[in-house]
Amino acid sequence: MDTLIQWLRNLLGFSHEFQTKLVASFLAIFFLWLIRAVILIIVARRVKKVGVQYRWRKTSTYVAFGLAVFIIGRIWYEGFQSLSTYLGLLSAGLAIALQVPLVNLAGWAFILWRRPFAVGDRIQIGNYRGDVIDQRIFMFTLMEIGNWVDADQSTGRVIHIPNGKVFSDVLANYSKGFQYIWNEIPVLITFESNWEKAKKVLLRIGTKHGEHLTKRAEKKVRQAARKVMIFFTKLTPTVYTTVKDSGVLLTIRYLCEPRRRRTSEQEIWEDILRAFAECDDIDFAYPSQRFYNNLLEGKPGAKPSTNGQSEPAEIKQPTK
Repeated sequence: MDTLIQWLRNLLGFSHEFQTKLVASFLAIFFLWLIRAVILIIVARRVKKVGVQYRWRKTSTYVAFGLAVFIIGRIWYEGFQSLSTYLGLLSAGLAIALQVPLVNLAGWAFILWRRPFAVGDRIQIGNYRGDVIDQRIFMFTLMEIGNWVDADQSTGRVIHIPNGKVFSDVLANYSKGFQYIWNEIPVLITFESNWEKAKKVLLRIGTKHGEHLTKRAEKKVRQAARKVMIFFTKLTPTVYTTVKDSGVLLTIRYLCEPRRRRTSEQEIWEDILRAFAECDDIDFAYPSQRFYNNLLEGKPGAKPSTNGQSEPAEIKQPTK
């Protein structure tokens, strides 16, 4: 140690005290890095789950960083014998000089404490949506979904978002709490179609693809209700009826897992196309122009008379 310090003093011309502190700092960082590396090697050999390995890496990084800051601070500032004094002065300096990074650091602490999301969750924060693939002290990382890609599928872009955004932007979590989302598929058929039959067909298809999630969803609702005010009166698939300009709109509403939205929608549409192809009294509606002749097509009681007014109903005279 003395030989190394003497060599540094001759090479750099620094004082003995400065060189001692410099060497001690490098040794502290090296030993912390070495301990962390050994721990991660042991974890990698004994634990096969990727999620557990990831948590060990992140936790060890945070612990090593905190210890390094404390140890190096005590090496260079020996007057700070009181930990509270040292941390107080450090916090005051950071608050003045590093306002934005400090907000991100507070956001990181909030994420660890309240856990609005975790690695692997699908979230939306502000205008950005994606799967959380990494969390760091000053930012977290999303694998983007949506944007120019339909049905919440990945775009392939990686987005880095400052942790401070959790304080300023609205955060939505697809995966936490209820863990399922409601998806709706609108099906527009013509006015002349047998809409009641079509509704039964769509309900059967929706039940086929969504009913298996009902029991699991009910369990998740009960679990979530212990923490927050969340409840649903109906979790089974259903079909709603609405009248639009071009026809009768039948909307299938069903539960699905967030990452299976597009797959489930494709499967349901394929079943709808097959089912409607077998029905000669059901047609899809689409924007078109039609001329309607009320005299030929209207209901008897709603047809106009030749003078432009509706024909009055027949009045029977009482018999004497």
